[in-house]
Amino acid sequence: MFAKVIVDVPAKQTNRPFDYKIPDVLLEWVEVGSRVAVSFGPRTLQGFVVEVFEQSDYEASKIKSIEHVLDLEPPLTPELVELAHWISETYLCHEITALQVMIPGALKAKYERQLSWSPLREEEEALLSFPEQNQLIAHIKNKGSVTFEALLAIFPEQGPWIKQLLRTGFLIESQIVKDRMAKKKVLTIFPPTDLSQLASQMEQLSDKAKRQKEILQFLLENSQPIPLTELMLKLDVGASAVKSLADKGWVELKEIEVYRDPYANRSFPRTQPLLFTEEQQQVFNPISEAVRASRHQVFLLHGVTGSGKTEVYLQSIQQCLDQDKEAIVLVPEISLTPQMVERFKGRFGDKVAVLHSRLSQGERYDEWRKISLKQVMVVIGARSAVFAPFTKLGLIIIDEEHEASYKQEESPKYHARDVAIERARRQNASVILGSATPSLESYYQAIGTGIPNEDSNYKLLTMAERVQGRPMPPVHIVDMREELKEGNRSMFSRGLYKAIEERLNKKEQTVLLLNRRGYSTFVMCRTCGYTVGCPHCDISLTYHQNSKRLRCHYCGYTEPQPHECPSCKSEHIRYFGTGTQKVEDELSKLFPGIRVIRMDVDTTTEKGSHEKWLNLFRDRKADVLLGTQMVAKGLDFPDVTLVGVIAADTVLNLPDFRAGERTFQLLTQVAGRAGRHQLPGEVFIQTYTPEHYSIQSASQHDYHAFIDTELDLRHSRGYPPYYRLILVTLSHEQLALLVRTAESYVSRIKELAREAGIIMYTGNSNQVPELDIMGPVASPIPRIKDRYRFQCMLKYRGEAHISNLVRKATAFFDDLCRQQNLQISVDVDPQLLQ
Repeated sequence: MFAKVIVDVPAKQTNRPFDYKIPDVLLEWVEVGSRVAVSFGPRTLQGFVVEVFEQSDYEASKIKSIEHVLDLEPPLTPELVELAHWISETYLCHEITALQVMIPGALKAKYERQLSWSPLREEEEALLSFPEQNQLIAHIKNKGSVTFEALLAIFPEQGPWIKQLLRTGFLIESQIVKDRMAKKKVLTIFPPTDLSQLASQMEQLSDKAKRQKEILQFLLENSQPIPLTELMLKLDVGASAVKSLADKGWVELKEIEVYRDPYANRSFPRTQPLLFTEEQQQVFNPISEAVRASRHQVFLLHGVTGSGKTEVYLQSIQQCLDQDKEAIVLVPEISLTPQMVERFKGRFGDKVAVLHSRLSQGERYDEWRKISLKQVMVVIGARSAVFAPFTKLGLIIIDEEHEASYKQEESPKYHARDVAIERARRQNASVILGSATPSLESYYQAIGTGIPNEDSNYKLLTMAERVQGRPMPPVHIVDMREELKEGNRSMFSRGLYKAIEERLNKKEQTVLLLNRRGYSTFVMCRTCGYTVGCPHCDISLTYHQNSKRLRCHYCGYTEPQPHECPSCKSEHIRYFGTGTQKVEDELSKLFPGIRVIRMDVDTTTEKGSHEKWLNLFRDRKADVLLGTQMVAKGLDFPDVTLVGVIAADTVLNLPDFRAGERTFQLLTQVAGRAGRHQLPGEVFIQTYTPEHYSIQSASQHDYHAFIDTELDLRHSRGYPPYYRLILVTLSHEQLALLVRTAESYVSRIKELAREAGIIMYTGNSNQVPELDIMGPVASPIPRIKDRYRFQCMLKYRGEAHISNLVRKATAFFDDLCRQQNLQISVDVDPQLLQ
């Protein structure tokens, strides 16, 4: 038998399966999806088996054998292996990259160089003229094999001698593949199966063995195995007392594997299904029917904030579990995960696993293993949870489906929504895309006029009312230009200031949104106009007051706060723009004693910080929750009656055709945090462009008014959902080389398009173009981490096979990339254009 293996080398030349023999001893263990160690050139590498077959086209004697299997059970299912191939083809990435993204970081290979003594050279050992090295030789022989790094740590002065032994063949170097994470094992005490023995054993002990008697008495009363550390803590005894009992054979001490459970110390009160409203029942019925029938269907659930979408999710999952099927729930922000975990574990208990980036690598690994071993049936997590190794998938739910965070920004640049739909199609599962502000692409598909696609089996479901008929909060648009004319130079309008004051008096809570972290967004000299920028990126530095440092939010570069202009030495250095730190500072000045929780990237870096801040706010330990977009979505607090948007224009002014859509979504989502329970809510939106259609539509909670205007604009400018996009970004340290290569790249694309007979945009109105190539031009951020950046955008209609052109053009420059350190990044259906 043979196996086709994708090896762990992400390069053009190795982006294909290689044939390996399966040794007889491994026949039972090698399957599609297995991780194996294989010899590849001079190295031993990790690989993934993508096919098992009987006859190879190559001469059997020349085919290498698989060295060993890395897991007892394959970490990937055959369906996930096929999905990885689809991701590779769709998003133009190497297949190994797509396979690697599906497994936890703990299983990503770690390669170690091992040194061992050659048995073939034993007779020649007497010829070694360095008897003082006997200690090193004895150490290697005693160990059998030892890593190069470990050997140097013990014998730091012996580097040249080790090299000499390698060169003369006395030492053999080999490479082994290891996982990055070991299973967690705990030393555990097992009492005897016949507990009656314990009483007689206690009598045999002398009065001096008081601690041993205590241990035996405890085991007599508690007959279950117990971790050694737990017993020592409970009885305040040392390990030596336990070891003495184990030496006598009265108890057994052995290591057992345990899961690292991030929620081990948490209890989740069980909840019961709520009675549906009429609208909830109407949207639930078709979902329930599709799940029962194992029919692939994509449901776009367009429900206003507070309409009860989560309860529909919960009862749809219950329907799934009743069918003995599994479910995946994706959430866009880590900040949403604590509340979702509470709701889902409260309903489904231990059947739920959680996967997100703030878990430790060991916790993620163990949660993933629970899924793999069929110990859970529901997974909640961020975008990578879409790859949970389920085999009986019945439902995938994507909450806040419009969120850009579902798109991965490094290779493979997949969109979790599209991967979920493809995966569900392969397993005849249903998909629910839930949002109060659906993306234009999803909504356009759901109303039946999207880009033709045989697999886009969409159905629109609508929930237009809040639960119990609660009203949507009134929204006040504040024109900050008028505030300035009236002499108000504060970051708070008079209306918002008064509203915050009222909430403080009433002991109600406020959510404030500003989508910019830091204290000031840029630092400028008022004498000469110099702006402090990052030396490695073409972007201004942001001032962070707590650390008194300027920071680049792209490469992480920092420098101390300047006290004079670096250019003209003037002392008139000023801080412009407003970040969340500055708002927090201003709140403390205006409202002495106010309790503020700030949630942004700077305050949520520690593990568990999201949950900590949100719990404090829910427990009424703060009056104001201030933050970036992470406070805008999905959060549900009964005492929040005021929402304030400090600057609605932060997203609106970005050079991105989705700026209007993102602004509408953000404002609608954050407005939905107010008045979700008994107390009525109120929203203030501060802006310098109050007349903009996205702000006007958000103030009226009118999705349809917004979508009509936005679709007209997208159609006239040739953007999604009417066209699809591929963004190609080239980067290099030398600008001249980069410009030449970018122009050559676009010429190559055009040449390939002409050969394929694809009609390109030329300005001739008599032809309907299939492809429009824009650029090359400098990227919106022209330099990041000392690399200049140029980009070209390909806009195309329908199902034109443009990705094949891009694949061929990129491959044409492969040698140049390798020789000149040029980088070409391809983003299919990009969400960010920077």
